[in-house]
Amino acid sequence: MEKIAFIGMGNMAKALVSGFVKSGFDAKKIFAYAPNQEKLLANSKELGFVPCASLKDAVASADTVFMACKPYQIEAVLSEIDESLFGKTLVSIALGWNFRKYHEILGDDTRIQFVMPNTPAMVGEGVFLFEKSNSLKEEERGEIMNLFSKLGVVEELPDSLMGIGGAVTGCGPAFVDLFLEAYADAAVKYGIPRATAYKLVSQTVLGSAKLQLETGEHPGVLKDNVCSPSGSTIRGVTKLEECGLRTACIQSIDAIMKM
Repeated sequence: MEKIAFIGMGNMAKALVSGFVKSGFDAKKIFAYAPNQEKLLANSKELGFVPCASLKDAVASADTVFMACKPYQIEAVLSEIDESLFGKTLVSIALGWNFRKYHEILGDDTRIQFVMPNTPAMVGEGVFLFEKSNSLKEEERGEIMNLFSKLGVVEELPDSLMGIGGAVTGCGPAFVDLFLEAYADAAVKYGIPRATAYKLVSQTVLGSAKLQLETGEHPGVLKDNVCSPSGSTIRGVTKLEECGLRTACIQSIDAIMKM
């Protein structure tokens, strides 16, 4: 993987380019195309990648192509560049476009990997789910996984679990943001300024998550460690249970999986 081309330069693509460059990948070996050329040029000046005037120019410039445009745009993109992808590697971060779907169109002439990212990748704390089915060379796949690992956690999932994995990690940030906003509202209700409330709540969530990841403790154990007998925390936990917090969390995923 000597040169990379991005098709699309939205927020996720920008996060990946920024992370790759910070990890040591030469920005001058990253090419990109997007229909909005003015915005593409502005992003190029910010991130250092090479802007391309056409899809075919971008694909021709690289050996590894990142499909980062909107899912509904992909069929049109492939119809324009499908033969240009022959012998290259295609890494797609577009929701719904898995290995099987690409393979039906591109066949064996293109090496394919579907990766499901999430928005915290923008701050180097993302989750990247690699679909098990792929046609990459083993060494090549390891190199790409290592590149993504610079921006967060990389996990391989069986094809059958990519849907639920994406529901939890891809939609999850929005659910966490609702949680942050709600507790910040509570803090504001009792007198804490809005900006301070967001800072306190976000750091509390960040710290709690990091504590679980680094200790490996069951979340229930960590919760129990904060709940003193007859204390304020257990009273708050009891109210959350009464209001059905756990059920609401599970049902939010049920709603996605039943689509």
